[in-house]
Amino acid sequence: MAGVGFDGVWKEYDSESIAVKDLTIEVESGEFVVLVGPSGCGKTTSLRMLAGLEEITEGTITIDGVVVNNLPPKARGIGMVFQSYALYPHMSVQKNLSFGLRMQKGEGRLGKTEIDNRVSEAADLLGLTEYLDRLPKNLSGGQRQRVALGRALVRQPSVLLMDEPLSNLDAKLRNQMRIELRRLHEELGTTTIYVTHDQVEAMTLADRLVIMNEGRAQQFSTPLEAYHNPSNTFVASFLGTPPMNLIEGVASGGVFTYSGQTDGNPPLTRELPDRYSGYEGQCTLGFRPENTGLKIGEEGGKFSIAGFESLGSETVVHLDHGELRISAVWHRPGPEANHQITDRKTSVKVVVEEPDIRLFDENGIAVRL
Repeated sequence: MAGVGFDGVWKEYDSESIAVKDLTIEVESGEFVVLVGPSGCGKTTSLRMLAGLEEITEGTITIDGVVVNNLPPKARGIGMVFQSYALYPHMSVQKNLSFGLRMQKGEGRLGKTEIDNRVSEAADLLGLTEYLDRLPKNLSGGQRQRVALGRALVRQPSVLLMDEPLSNLDAKLRNQMRIELRRLHEELGTTTIYVTHDQVEAMTLADRLVIMNEGRAQQFSTPLEAYHNPSNTFVASFLGTPPMNLIEGVASGGVFTYSGQTDGNPPLTRELPDRYSGYEGQCTLGFRPENTGLKIGEEGGKFSIAGFESLGSETVVHLDHGELRISAVWHRPGPEANHQITDRKTSVKVVVEEPDIRLFDENGIAVRL
């Protein structure tokens, strides 16, 4: 196991194409860190720089305290699992697992007994023992992915890198493999850096998340910290399905007022929690849909029902106030509740408790007073 550090790392392809901007994070030994964000945010480029597959424009990358900027990939003590399984179709599972070890040369070359032992241990760990004689074409997608993972593990890397390894699997297999990956990490304790655009994978696998956008790390924290206390409006809107409700307005005298068009509806105001009462000026008020209480048909309701999504265990209700739309989640609603929200003419009062409110300044940064 080894720690990993990015210190002021930049990757520029040209003056108009900057993939990674000033990335600075410290990954502790034995930690499972997930880089997550939309396509083109720089997460895969960051992983490839760590692996030695991309040159660094500026900054330093360290593995176990050693600067690896100029080291070739094979000298970095890493194992990598790609989105593509990249298995040799003419080789058995056993030969696919052992191929990298058998091709080693020089002082690091292992004997046949040691190679066989490592393959046997990896196969047992990954539930592949009974498939060692099969060709990849005779395996399921999940089994092929485990072979690709095993090929990295037999090298006993100090750092394991994974680039969207589950994206080729169907939903059921992805769920199963997420559980298996987390179990393997807890058993092996290998420092792992994992790239995905899937927030569910990120939330369920990570010890800590690096949430990226446009080449920059927006927040580096535990998943629950990022979810409940996002550092900015991007993180707030990226994590969560549906995402956090964000309402632009103005704070003055401890009261927030919505600044959008209301189309003749009553003004939308909200008294701010004491922790935000000192903030003045343009801002964005945020709260999670699951923390949004609804009182349907009650006097004083300022929202109307725009539509709903009934998902069985929960119902997502979409609400309008002029040009503003927000969402609320009802968990396990009964038939009576579902019947209520089909009447779109009924006024709805929205209730949000003070601890569930978040405030962001005019630049979208979380307010910390």
